[in-house]
Amino acid sequence: MRLALAGHHPRGARAALQPLRGRLAVRSHSGRCAPGSGVSRARLPPVNIVGAGLAGALLALLLARRGIAATLHERRPDPRQAAPERGRSINLALAARGMRALERAGVMERVRPLLIPMRGRMVHEPTGQTALQPYGQREHEVIWSVGRADLNRVLIEEAARHAGVEVRFSQLCLGADAPRDRLRLRDEASGAEREIALTPTIATDGAGSALRVSLATAGLLSVREDWLDHDYRELAVPPVAGAHTLEPYALHIWPRGGFMLIALPNTDGSFTATLFLARRGEKSFAALRTPEAVAGFFSREFPDAVPLMPDLLSQFAGHPQGQLGTVHATPWQIEGRVLLLGDAAHAIVPFHGQGMNAAFEDCTVLDELIEHRAEWEAVFGEFERLRRPNTEAIAQMALENYGEMRDAVLDADFLRRR
Repeated sequence: MRLALAGHHPRGARAALQPLRGRLAVRSHSGRCAPGSGVSRARLPPVNIVGAGLAGALLALLLARRGIAATLHERRPDPRQAAPERGRSINLALAARGMRALERAGVMERVRPLLIPMRGRMVHEPTGQTALQPYGQREHEVIWSVGRADLNRVLIEEAARHAGVEVRFSQLCLGADAPRDRLRLRDEASGAEREIALTPTIATDGAGSALRVSLATAGLLSVREDWLDHDYRELAVPPVAGAHTLEPYALHIWPRGGFMLIALPNTDGSFTATLFLARRGEKSFAALRTPEAVAGFFSREFPDAVPLMPDLLSQFAGHPQGQLGTVHATPWQIEGRVLLLGDAAHAIVPFHGQGMNAAFEDCTVLDELIEHRAEWEAVFGEFERLRRPNTEAIAQMALENYGEMRDAVLDADFLRRR
């Protein structure tokens, strides 16, 4: 889950981001990179991509535009034909970093109709009063809400149009045997297992990456997962007569000092709301075990939100409770055989609106490096060297932004500084 909870850049973290921008400035050319230009078509061999989510599909598209063949192996059924997974965020935050990647891939014309601009945070106080905190001082300084399923569908369709891209769905990654150079997969429809050559493989299979787990189990990399003591649960705010029931051009936040509710707009007039709450304690998910407890909690803490969710109790009982954490993996690549990218390498908590954008920028940087390097090993190694400081800074920002939104947005002095 990645949410559009964009905030300020702490000074130290912002400084860590600057060198990378200068070194690998992305050209805004709507992706008009001639397929097969440079060294990539002649020398870089086909690649496996494990995971056809947002990062995997975008990466396959960028590689295909260079004439590099890619096979996507995706655990889920074809998302163009199946309903979204229950409990997965249906809308995400698209910021400048992500926009540049989509422009580079030449798909912005298809993506633009899916976007809703959010000009700032609409803070809902316990009294019911609201206050808008703009993201910038100019009209164009916005972030964009976009549907996950719709965006994924566009990226898969655009990638699959290229002759060099094969997308295989219902393919469960069982792990990698690096010494034998084998990637193990199971077809979920037939149950048949198979092995294919591992080198080169890029893992874009998310925060719970099966490929990362198997490499860590084999002692080829180390992983640390830092979990918050807060979990989340998603709820839907339906439209009324096809229209939004809240201001559609804002991210809505109900901060309550220790927990919060947020809501992001969707193009169908609905909002996706998310409750972030402690796992245990007096005010926690553990304390909300009965319908009466849930109803009382929401009526006390979010009275203006309750009328917007007529089926709140059934939603709360039926929707899964998710965990929030940061993944630290070292290294991200194994001798040019395997590369971890996106959440598989550096999953973050969703409080800076940069998880998807960081993964998209991973794709941009990898594409940029391919222009100048003739071997995957060189590409993978330089990619990690460039991206690691950037993603570590973003992870720290996300953690700091949670405290800001949960607590500081209620502070009058803080509001004036904004």
